[in-house]
Amino acid sequence: MKRLLLVSLQHGGPWDWSKGMREQELWDEHAALMDAFVEDGLIVLGGPLDEKDVLLVVDADDEESVRARFAADPWIENGMLTITSVQPWTVLLDGRA
Repeated sequence: MKRLLLVSLQHGGPWDWSKGMREQELWDEHAALMDAFVEDGLIVLGGPLDEKDVLLVVDADDEESVRARFAADPWIENGMLTITSVQPWTVLLDGRA
């Protein structure tokens, strides 16, 4: 059994609702950090659920370590993204290779 964390986030603050995700302020910096988190194995899966909500599957020990790592994200720093919940998830079924 693998234990992961489900991290829910929401867009808000200075998010410009008239623009797409890749057109937002600090997109390049945010995307570079997210790519680094994937390469490091921190983010297993992730993406937007809708215009406002984002879900990430994260391989981390606890909520505190997730919040500490994500604090470096410029979108978290400026309020464009806010972590709304971190929930433990025990994976019993995994069809990925």
